[in-house]
Amino acid sequence: MSRINTNPASLIAQRNLGQNSRTVNTTLERLSTGLRINRGKDDPAGLIASENLRSEKAALTSAISNAERTDQLVNIAEGGLQELSTLLTDLKSLVTATANSAGLSQEEKQANQLQIDSILQTVDRLADSTNFQGVKLLNGNFDFTTANVSSGVTDFRVNSAKLSRGQNISVQALVTTSAQQGALFLSTNGNLNLNGGGNGLFTIEVTGNQGSRELSFASGTTRQQVVDAINTYSAVTGVSASVYTSGSGTNGIRLRSSEFGADQFVSVRVVNSAGIAGSNVGIYNALSTNGSRPSTSSPTSFTSTAATNGVRDTGQNVAATINGVAATTNGRTARVNTDFLDVEISFNTSTSQTRGAVNAFTITGGGAEFQLASKVDVAGKVAIGIQNVATRKLGNSSLGYLSTLGNGRANNVVNGDLIAAGKVVDESIRQVSALRGRLGAFQKNTVGATIRNMGISLENSAAAESVIRDADFATETAGLTRSQILSQAASNSLGLANSQPQSALQLLR
Repeated sequence: MSRINTNPASLIAQRNLGQNSRTVNTTLERLSTGLRINRGKDDPAGLIASENLRSEKAALTSAISNAERTDQLVNIAEGGLQELSTLLTDLKSLVTATANSAGLSQEEKQANQLQIDSILQTVDRLADSTNFQGVKLLNGNFDFTTANVSSGVTDFRVNSAKLSRGQNISVQALVTTSAQQGALFLSTNGNLNLNGGGNGLFTIEVTGNQGSRELSFASGTTRQQVVDAINTYSAVTGVSASVYTSGSGTNGIRLRSSEFGADQFVSVRVVNSAGIAGSNVGIYNALSTNGSRPSTSSPTSFTSTAATNGVRDTGQNVAATINGVAATTNGRTARVNTDFLDVEISFNTSTSQTRGAVNAFTITGGGAEFQLASKVDVAGKVAIGIQNVATRKLGNSSLGYLSTLGNGRANNVVNGDLIAAGKVVDESIRQVSALRGRLGAFQKNTVGATIRNMGISLENSAAAESVIRDADFATETAGLTRSQILSQAASNSLGLANSQPQSALQLLR
């Protein structure tokens, strides 16, 4: 059958030729770009997935760059703190050397004070000049800002806190167990009565966490004289004494460790009771609920074997929670360290010994914030506090601050308190070392681990995107060959289909 107006065979050949040509063009586009998905119609779902992965790759690349810059910033801060540590070590050496007062002339002491003043000025200059791109790092610029500090808090430190924009964090502590000093009571019931033993001496050994001393007292010695003798060696033993009057027959002497905590203790060993007499005399433990009062049950007699071996009472750390997290404690100080909040709080004596809630302070802002994740949210941020290391800030409220070692100040080495000066320097060294250690841990564990983890995530995201979006050249070249052959066949078929109607002319002859 021959038709002229409509040629179905030609139409079929045209359609197949067009399809094959489009396939060849698509394959050539994929081979030339290296991408399987060049526009949405190539694979709508794949395009969405690959664009999400591209976005994640870009964010991960920026986050890695952020982490590397963070590492450099902390390196600069660490460099300043390292030099500060060297200065404080030199300062410790000068204070120790000057404490040898009998072997130094006044001029030498003044020369040492000049060096100390120079060190203090250099510490302040380092604190004010260490910077990263003009942003000062050690002057408190990256410390957290606080408000509403409770009167029950003597010292506090905010090491890290994550705050959203406009958010404040209320730091609330709950004291569950009170802090205690080591405490014992020596009941003498007035002046020492050695029952007429004029040649005997009442001899005791008083021991604390600093050391011990053996002290002897004659008959008739007053309680105040015993107290004065014990307090003479408080710096050596770590034990202080005071007169105690109860009105119930346990009148005597109260012995306490100088500080609070489980590492503090008071021990009394009776070396010679010397026939001491009197009602209610002996060694009493403190009440478990109140370390300021003796427990009148089961006292230890001065003449007993237990007293000869020594009676000891150990202090107790405060137990507390901070914002619902059980705190690590030491003496009157409590600390929590979580990924959202890292604070250290020291309570005054009254607060540390009173069970109940304490609205410690409110964190209102500040800190050094770093974006170390691909997603910008609170979880992806890391905040660290870098405290001011100026001389007026190193130290604490109970010992004093480093600035007090300056010329004419309370702890200067010419005519000041050298023992206090040594303690202040030791505390300053501890604080700077702790800050260096915290920054080092931040670099190693937080920043370093983040860079490694994000590097792996970037590799996997790139691989996932490649599977979805990149062209498979083996498949595409095989498809190109097939499409080219089909196109050539369709072209030949179209030529044959177009020539077929000419056979109708044979009928017109």
